[in-house]
Amino acid sequence: MTDDSPPVLSAPASLFTNAPASVSLYEVGPRDGLQNEVTVLPVAQKIEMIEGLVDAGIRRIEMTSFVNPRWIPALADHMAVATGVRRRDGVSYSALVPNMRGLDSASRAGVEEVAVFMAASQTHNRKNINKSTEEALATYGEVTREALARGMRIRGYVSCVYGCPYEGSVPIAQVLAVGGALLEMGVYELSLGDTIGVGTPLQVEHVMRSLLSSGIGLEQLAVHFHDTRGTALANITVALQYGVRTIDSAIGGLGGCPYAPGASGNVATEDVVYMLHGMGVETGVDLDQLVRISARLTGLLARELPSKYLKAHLGHCARLGRVP
Repeated sequence: MTDDSPPVLSAPASLFTNAPASVSLYEVGPRDGLQNEVTVLPVAQKIEMIEGLVDAGIRRIEMTSFVNPRWIPALADHMAVATGVRRRDGVSYSALVPNMRGLDSASRAGVEEVAVFMAASQTHNRKNINKSTEEALATYGEVTREALARGMRIRGYVSCVYGCPYEGSVPIAQVLAVGGALLEMGVYELSLGDTIGVGTPLQVEHVMRSLLSSGIGLEQLAVHFHDTRGTALANITVALQYGVRTIDSAIGGLGGCPYAPGASGNVATEDVVYMLHGMGVETGVDLDQLVRISARLTGLLARELPSKYLKAHLGHCARLGRVP
């Protein structure tokens, strides 16, 4: 435990009564984080990062994306990364796939879990994956059938749940329609994405209540917040009150928002861990090891990472004359 670890307090009976005793962190830094970075890390450093995260206690990690390198040059090395990472027992290693070609590549790389992604917004689907919502669902229907036939687990991302950069607010009916269709295909978990970081706690309450009321099981839901406007941790606390047990995050707050240049992207894993540990919620993650990875990434990427905990930790070390 570091000197700046949070004090663990007992919550009043009226607060956080539904928060789970433990939470599973789904680390997206190697994929959703690095794909937006200007500096492209070499394969060896990506593998070192992934294995370091596993050493720190992360048990679910998205390694890369099997997308055409023309669209995401930073992840053109997906095959080398996916085949180079040493697999550990009890750890789920996944990769994003957009189509059958991506699925075939992931399968050859020995990936046992894949993720598919689409938006609740029609315009975002057309701009981002060049398909209408209906066309995207047809494509993923084919991908999921084949993935299940190969014995793979499938996770589904629903982006723009809280707002779209093109359409503005997104009706909850569209979130329910897309999420329900993915679940019917055999997706085991829906990750609800605040793609542009516009969500607020009241919106999260509305989304969670609507999805659970529709018959979607709590165990089928995960949350994926971007911290573009500084509301990610507040939003997570609302999701915890509903009993959500899976939280997506990225080491150091890696990534960014392509629709808000210079803004923070994914909520930082160490910020989430610090908050959860302070609330008495177990994660199985060693915060000290985690922040050492972030500190190293700061040097490798030659930029300051947005993680609040990292900045506080580095300042604490500087005051004491310690090496981070």
